[in-house]
Amino acid sequence: MIFRYTIFICLIFCSFNHCIAQNQALADSLKGLITQPTSIDSVYLKLLIEISYAETDPEVSEEYADILIANSKELKNTKYQFNGYLQKGNANVEQGNLKEGLSAYFNALEISLKSENKIFEGQVYGSIADVYCISEDYDNAIEYYNKSIATLRNTLDAKSLSSAIFNAGDTYFYQEKYDSALIYFKEAGQIFDEINFEVGKAYNLGNIGMVYASQGKHKLAEQNLSAGIAILEEIGDYYPISVYLTYMSNIYHERRDHLKALKFAEQSLDIALRYRLKDQISEAYQKLYELNKHAGDYETALSHYIDYHIYKDSIINIASVRDLANQEADFEVSQKQLEVDLLEQEKKIQRITIIGTFITVFLSGLLAFFLYRRNRYIKKTSQIIAAERDKSDKLLLNILPEGTADELKEKGHVDARKYDSVTVIFTDFKDFTRYSENLDPADLVKSIDYYFSLFDEIMDKHNIEKIKTIGDAYMCAGGLPDPSENHAENSVRAAQDIINVMIETQENPPEGMKPLNIRIGINTGPVVAGVVGTKKFAYDIWGDAVNVASRMETNSKIGRINISESTYELVKDKFSCTYRGEFDVKNRGSMKMFFVD
Repeated sequence: MIFRYTIFICLIFCSFNHCIAQNQALADSLKGLITQPTSIDSVYLKLLIEISYAETDPEVSEEYADILIANSKELKNTKYQFNGYLQKGNANVEQGNLKEGLSAYFNALEISLKSENKIFEGQVYGSIADVYCISEDYDNAIEYYNKSIATLRNTLDAKSLSSAIFNAGDTYFYQEKYDSALIYFKEAGQIFDEINFEVGKAYNLGNIGMVYASQGKHKLAEQNLSAGIAILEEIGDYYPISVYLTYMSNIYHERRDHLKALKFAEQSLDIALRYRLKDQISEAYQKLYELNKHAGDYETALSHYIDYHIYKDSIINIASVRDLANQEADFEVSQKQLEVDLLEQEKKIQRITIIGTFITVFLSGLLAFFLYRRNRYIKKTSQIIAAERDKSDKLLLNILPEGTADELKEKGHVDARKYDSVTVIFTDFKDFTRYSENLDPADLVKSIDYYFSLFDEIMDKHNIEKIKTIGDAYMCAGGLPDPSENHAENSVRAAQDIINVMIETQENPPEGMKPLNIRIGINTGPVVAGVVGTKKFAYDIWGDAVNVASRMETNSKIGRINISESTYELVKDKFSCTYRGEFDVKNRGSMKMFFVD
């Protein structure tokens, strides 16, 4: 419920730099200006875009967006052409035309890539992700949110960046991946605080509260929901307040604090009624019915149950419909009786016709049944073949990068490739061997899977390629299979997120799991990548850069990120680092090392 609302909010966050809100009065006044004779210039284009964004009717908004696109093409003005396609996409999404909306967004993306405008590019990635999210295609949604985040990190558009991070977290929340959702929400919250974006802070606090509520962490849930509600009350945004109050009611109901649960549900209903929030009026009545029924107050529960149904569909209307149905049924019965009387009089004449008709219908039905079974069998077989093909493709993508997997399917083998600059990350749990000696094998695998699953999500977030795990060691690399300029920066950010996961696990360890400590080492240099073996083949990398990264991890300390001089030179302007001095490294002699603060 709140997920769909926050998607709408983030469309407002990211869609347009000028942040023109829908305002029909403004749109109508601007239309009066545009009807005056004028030449096609930048002022005319600005009027078109402002009308399109202010117009509350999405069909009319799309019409003005189309006019803007045509005229901006004539003037070769890429900025307004981009905004035209972006608003055309927004208008189609608002109408539910997701395919057309997505097509318009990709046109906007093509313009942003040609003009090398990173802010436009990052914003339209976010809009594309929103469409996939609404379509419940969460894999593509997360992919495009991460593209938006990676692009906007290199710009000064903090509001669009924080909104994209928030939306990605919201998508993880909707999939019940609560740990991942919290990682994104916490980063979005830091940026909202830095830019003092009150709406963003309120929704972020509320959604963090919903995550904690879903995890059963009621105290943390209440703290965050209350903080979000307080900000929303100051802003005057009441729909989410009503939603969050219903969540608060759920929390206290699970705590068996009946009085407070009722209080929050009643407050939610009061706000919903006061501001005519249709969905929430229904939800609040239903919640009050459940709470009073659970408490044994059946009279009050019945009253709320009736109110709930009155609002959803009037009881009087239902009764009227039923009476009408009964009248129609009586009429049909009388008509049938009349038909029976007529049939009795003519049964001798009609008997042959009836029997012949019955046989014809029976044979037609039998033929239709066999055709249906045949088509169903063909369809089911096709679905099984498609499903198995999808399973094979997904399995291959779990083993190899997408481009490498495509090459393997096309050529039957993969050519080795040299990369001039790749950043390699090694992690290792301290004293894991001693810890595992006294651990049940199932618990050992569960513990490793818990950490490595979170690490995999972090790698996806920062566009880092997981290479392999060796026991309790985790190895990954940035800058391959697709080379990138900021692979060193992304790798350090991924390492910082790993440290944050370890800290959060120390503070709130899952039941039955002992928290572990970790060391991280990072090095940048050339490598060779390829696929080895013909059975149980694996994507791997080789080179001195890999060995040095391993030495960086060995010489690191618990909870710290130890980087080599080559990595330091690439990230020193992005991160605060502490020089540790020179250390003797096996087979390499003395090497300079740095801690990322």
